Amino acid sequence: MAHALRLAEQGLWTTDPNPRVGCVLVKDGQVVGTGWHQRAGEAHAEIHALHAAGERARGATCYVTLEPCCHQGRTPPCSRALIAAGVAKVVVAMQDPNPKVAGQGLQQLRDAGIEVVSGLLQAQAEALNPGFIQRMRSGRPYVRGKMAMSLDGRTAMESGESQWITSAAARSDVQVWRARSSAILTGIGTVLADDPALTVRAAELPDYLVVPTELRQPLRVVVDTHLSMPTSAKLLRQPGKTLVFTATDDPDAREDLQAAGAEVVYLPSRDGCVDFVHMLQELGQREINEIHLEAGANLAGALLKAQLIDELVIYMSPTLMGDKARALFHLPHLEQLKDRIQLDIQDLRAVGTDFRITAKVKALSE
Repeated sequence: MAHALRLAEQGLWTTDPNPRVGCVLVKDGQVVGTGWHQRAGEAHAEIHALHAAGERARGATCYVTLEPCCHQGRTPPCSRALIAAGVAKVVVAMQDPNPKVAGQGLQQLRDAGIEVVSGLLQAQAEALNPGFIQRMRSGRPYVRGKMAMSLDGRTAMESGESQWITSAAARSDVQVWRARSSAILTGIGTVLADDPALTVRAAELPDYLVVPTELRQPLRVVVDTHLSMPTSAKLLRQPGKTLVFTATDDPDAREDLQAAGAEVVYLPSRDGCVDFVHMLQELGQREINEIHLEAGANLAGALLKAQLIDELVIYMSPTLMGDKARALFHLPHLEQLKDRIQLDIQDLRAVGTDFRITAKVKALSE
């Protein structure tokens, strides 16, 4: 199963909106076939492994990181293929949260007389597909917020100067998070201040990373409550698609942005801003799994307050920027210690001269 998980990781950059899945077929103590899901619409991991094994699949044990699908989508059901190949046993890391599967694939295998075991290295399998799992269970994507700060928790000088707080190694590491994401989300404040491209820069990816020659560019998403984005914005001139969410029903401004290449989606306002819950539901309906948030203190703070950030990736540089420098989050509602937002640190490691902290955001009830 560990081998199957490593195979699944190869799909980090290409399977979207499908999950990353790996498969290993073993017979008489020998691996006879391996496979991983490479692109949506193409063969699933089990099919690649069965083709590699050929007749040796009969009587083999199949280790797969996600329950085999049992419905006809863009490809035929994998459960039927495993039954037809005559495998004797199927071991899955986790059940598929997709309501179209949700245990039915495993039941089909059992009904065919195949031994089924579920739950082996389940936590590791779930960590590969947080966005797909959350979208299937709740209808909204997984939001991962990336921040860069000094040791005293500052993101920019009082003037707004911020390039560069962190090292080149940290900025290269950020490109890895961007590359695995379905969408990159920012706010209009960042667009007006920095004019970012919001793309994956392949030339800056770490040398150790093996990625496809033609990288998929994530969807660019901008929260622009008052439709303030200039049509000259750099992100509108990049390959791929830009989606703008607004709470301003201004036909002229909308038409100008659409003529510049953006898609503009109007959502009713909530507390004077775009309704974030509605926005994430809309992105979920568009099959967005993982959102990479790169935004200023206002948007990041508002999403935290709304309990809509699932994970934080914070790069901390060994510098001090002073009490007049800008803060990481705008959270004016936190007035008492009991109101603090608690984090569960999952990983802490050095990246160049900086430290990278990866932490899950705990729900207020925890």
